Amino acid sequence: MPLVRIDLATGRTPEQVRAIADAIHTAIVDVYGIPVRDRFQVITEHPAQQIIAGDAGLGFDRTEGVLVIQVFTQRGRSDEAKTALYAAIHDALAGIGVASEDVFIGYVENGPQDWSFGFGRAQYVTGELGVPSLA
Repeated sequence: MPLVRIDLATGRTPEQVRAIADAIHTAIVDVYGIPVRDRFQVITEHPAQQIIAGDAGLGFDRTEGVLVIQVFTQRGRSDEAKTALYAAIHDALAGIGVASEDVFIGYVENGPQDWSFGFGRAQYVTGELGVPSLA
């Protein structure tokens, strides 16, 4: 059950923003095998000057179309699974016209005790939800 935050510069149409969100979700579903309805995304638009994303010394420039994607999910997936996810997100976004250099992904892991889906309870801890298996 990843929680995905997508930060992007203003200027895209609502349809383009939805296509970005859909592409990211489809990649996660395909790689991690989560249910399609297990979708939690927060999309925030910012003035372009409020997103600063350098190249980390890799020698390329980003455009004002940069996407900063944060994936919060349960710990335990292999480095290979994470790498496959990064590639799938990139490929899905490239398929809708997002430049390769504009896909920045941060991955944050936590445990089942770190989630509450409502009512002030930790449903994975209480047993109301089964802890999902990791692909």
